[in-house]
Parts: sequence; structure tokens; C-alpha cells
Amino acid sequence: MKSLSRAVNALMTADLHIAENELWFRTSAGIFYNVICLLFVLAAWYPARHCVQTMITDENFAQTWYVFWILPVIFIGVNLFMIPKYRSTLYTGRVLQCYIVFSLVLLIILLLFYAMFLMMAVSLNRNARLQQENHFLSLQQERYENLCMAIEEARQARHDIRHHFVRLSSLAEQDDMEKIKKYLSAAIGKISDYNLHFCQNQAVDSVFGYYSTLAQRESIPFHAMVSLPADLSIDEIDLCLVFSNLLENAIQASMKTVPARRKINVEVYPHHNHLLLIHVENTFDGKIQQKNNIFQSSKRSGNGIGIESVRHITDKNGGACSFTCENGIFSAKVMLSI
Repeated sequence: MKSLSRAVNALMTADLHIAENELWFRTSAGIFYNVICLLFVLAAWYPARHCVQTMITDENFAQTWYVFWILPVIFIGVNLFMIPKYRSTLYTGRVLQCYIVFSLVLLIILLLFYAMFLMMAVSLNRNARLQQENHFLSLQQERYENLCMAIEEARQARHDIRHHFVRLSSLAEQDDMEKIKKYLSAAIGKISDYNLHFCQNQAVDSVFGYYSTLAQRESIPFHAMVSLPADLSIDEIDLCLVFSNLLENAIQASMKTVPARRKINVEVYPHHNHLLLIHVENTFDGKIQQKNNIFQSSKRSGNGIGIESVRHITDKNGGACSFTCENGIFSAKVMLSI
């Protein structure tokens, strides 16, 4: 836009005999520059306030910033290179006409690049959102398989209960209390301890079902009190991401803890009908590292992604979160608006 304004000014002052050391940029060219800038801002206002703002608040948008700055920097460099050192240069041959054409072409190419970047960002965000949805669908699939397994075991238990009673009656007739006790102990040990239901919200229930089964496989005591209605105003994917990150971190930390100390406690409940309070506690061994109040990842160098993702979603929701570690207990407290 400055290049165009410079060209317009050159057209306005073409017939004026201005010395090389005299100021030649006129007020009218300055007005033209400001009008063009204002029109451009007005044209960009709607997409900036809607499409772009939505993507910027999306945590998946960060990866697109890595390529966004390259082409604008090149354009800035080209524009600086195009600035004529002397005013008279613009009036040599067809330099002024070429200068106007190049300025317009660069501006159009830059606008096309912004449009292309917008479409690329929309596509990347959509793909990231689909990946998240596929992840939760896989959680629900595994949850369904666990439910089917538990239902089958319950059906088998109902089928076998008559045989258990016959065997117990036989042992009772023999007045053999030791065998009765051993038989009952063996029968109880075969009964699965599946948690089939945590809350009314299906998506959250699937996440808790998946991680409770995972904790059971790793012999980690998992206690969850989840009080959530079926419908919530908060985005379900964001809510499930919060729970997934917190529970995954808790299970990974517990797996590195000696079996005797392992435990995960979760409390989730609404407060005053517009707040959701989440409290996750888990044991850990070793040292948790922080840098500038940011927890560092234990699996790689750099910041911990899970906790930072929870912070981002909480900030976007207008809530708050805190993370503390003391006496071998890691505690995560999250407050969200619902």
C-alpha cells in the first residue's frame, strides 16, 4: 500500500519541478494511503472477527503459525527493495508504470496467500477436530467392548449360580466349613469388578470407562465420583480432552510408582449450576520438574503437553486451574463454566 501511495504521489507531482533534496510526498497521497488502509481494514473486519478469531482460539491452530510468517516477511523485503533511492528514478522510461504494476501484483498475490492460508488453516483445524472425534469414538468402542465383556460374564455367572448353590449345599451337608470358605473365596475372586457406569453424560462416561479399565489392567486403584448430567453447555470434546489429559497423566505417573502406593482419586461435580469442579489426585515417585511455573514433560524434553492443553481449554472456557505436588501426591484442580 505504501508502494501504491508512492506511485500515486509520483503521478501527482510529475509536472512539478521538485529538487532531489526537497520533500515530495504530498498530503493528497497521504490521504490516499490512509483511505486505502481504512478500506482494507473494513474489508478484513468480518473474516477477522469470525473465521480467523475462531481458529486462533482453537488449540489446534498453533501448528499453522510456523509457516504463516515466511511469505509476508518476503513481501516486506521485496517492498523495501523496490523503494527508489531517488525520486527521478520513477520518471525514467517506464519505471513508474512497472512500479505500479509490481505493487498491484504483489498486493494481489499477498491477498491470495492470505486466502490460501485461511483455507489451509480451516482444513488443518477440521482434520485435527476429526482426529479428536475419532479418538473418542475409539474410546467409546473399547468402552462398548468392556461392557459386552462384563455383560457376558454376568450372564455366565447367572448361569453358573445354580451349580454354585448345589456345590455349597453338598458341602453344608458334610458340615465342612473350611471347604465352604475356600469355595466362596474362589467364586468371589472370579467375579469381575467392572465399573459399568460413572455419569449420565455418554462421552465423559466413555472416557472414564476407558481409563478405569486401563487402571485396572495396571493394578492401579481407581476411585471416581462423577456427577454430570446428560447435557452440558460446554463443548464435549474440550471437556473430554480435559479428562483424558488428566487421567492419562495420572495413570502414567502411577505406573512409575511402587505398587503399594498406587492410587487415583477423582471427584467431578457441578457447583451452583454454572460451574463444574474437577479434582484429580494421584501418587507419584521421583521429582516433578517445573520451568517458569510450567510443568516439564517426563517423556521428552520440553513442556508437558497434557497440562498445558488443560490450561489452554480452561482459559478459553473462562475457568481456572491449579496443579500442586506435595508429599508424593500430585493434585489437579480445574474449574469450568457450564
